[in-house]
Amino acid sequence: MSSGNTILSSATQPASASRQDASPRAPSPLYGLALAVVVGIFAMMLGRWMPIIGGPVFGILLGIAIRNTVGVGPVFKPGLQFASKQILQWSIIALGFGLSIQQVAKTGMESLWVTLVTIVVAFVSAYVLGKWLGIPAKLKTLIGVGTAICGGSAIAAVTPIIKPDEHETAFAISTIFLFNVVAVLAFPAMGHWLNMSDAGFGMWAGTAINDTSSVVAAGYSYSTAAGDYATIVKLTRATLIIPICLVLAVWVAWREKKQGSAGFSLRRIFPWFILWFLVASALRSSGLIPEAMHASLHLLAQFLIVVALTAIGLSSDLRRMAIAGIRPILLGLGVWIAVAGSSLLVQRLLGAW
Repeated sequence: MSSGNTILSSATQPASASRQDASPRAPSPLYGLALAVVVGIFAMMLGRWMPIIGGPVFGILLGIAIRNTVGVGPVFKPGLQFASKQILQWSIIALGFGLSIQQVAKTGMESLWVTLVTIVVAFVSAYVLGKWLGIPAKLKTLIGVGTAICGGSAIAAVTPIIKPDEHETAFAISTIFLFNVVAVLAFPAMGHWLNMSDAGFGMWAGTAINDTSSVVAAGYSYSTAAGDYATIVKLTRATLIIPICLVLAVWVAWREKKQGSAGFSLRRIFPWFILWFLVASALRSSGLIPEAMHASLHLLAQFLIVVALTAIGLSSDLRRMAIAGIRPILLGLGVWIAVAGSSLLVQRLLGAW
C-alpha cells in the first residue's frame, strides 16, 4: 500500500506542480484601488464636515489607523502601490488644469532662492549632525536628500547611485515618513499661530516639508490658495533631484575610481509628471479647456489627492518605523528643523511672509 501510494504521489506530482506553477497570479490592483477609494470618500466627507483638518489629512490618518489596527491583506498591496504613486501623480497633473502657466512660472521664480537655501541647509546639517551622531555616510546622504528634495521619491532616485544597504534605505524612508506625518498635522496649526498669509504658508510648506503628498495635504488643509502655491513650489523643488543625482553620480565615480554611475538613468529618475503638469497648465492658459470644466477638474484633483494619501496611509507600518532606532530619527528631526527654520528666516528677510 505504501509503495502504491508513493507511486500514485509521484505520478500525480507533475500535474500538481504544473497546476501550481500556473495558478500563482498577482492580485488585481482593483482590490487596493477600491479600498483606497472607499476610505477616501469617507475621508472627503469628514473633510467637508471638519474643513480645518481637511480630507487629505483624514485620508492619511484613516489609512494609518486601519493598517495598524485591523490590518491590510496582501491582496490589496498592488492597488495601494499604484494609488500612492500613479494616482498621486495624476492628481498633480489635474491640478495643473486649475493654474495658469504664468502663475506657475511666477511662483517658481519667487520660491527659487528659498528653495536653494533650504537645500544647502539640509545637506550641511545632515553632514554635520550625522557625523556627530555617528551615522553612516550613505544613510546621512539618504536622509539629507529626502529632506532637501522630495522625501521617499528622492531616496528612491539616489539609491541606485550610492547603493546603500537595504536597512539603510528602510531607515531613511521610515524617518522621512515620520516627519511627513508630523508636518501634515503641525504645519497648518503653526501657520495659523504665526498668522501667515496663504502665499507665505504655501512657500513654507513647499520648501520645508519632504514628500509631495505631505506638502499637498498640509497646503490644502491651510487653504485652497496655499495648497495651489505650495504645490507649485514643491514641484519646482522636485525638479532639482536631477542635478542632485548627477552630482552624486559624479561623486560616487570619483570616490570609487570607476564607473560609479553604472545603471544610472536620467530618463528613469526624471519626474515626468511635472512635465505633464506644465502641459495641463499651458492648456488652461490657452483657453482650450472650457471655463465650465475648471471647478470639476479641481474637485477631481482634490479627490485623487485624498485617494493617493489614503493609500499611503494604508501602506504605512508603524512597527517598521519603531525598528529604525533613535539616531536616524534624531538626524531627521535636526535636519527637518534646520530646513523649516531656514525657510522661515529667508522669507522673513525677503519680506515674503
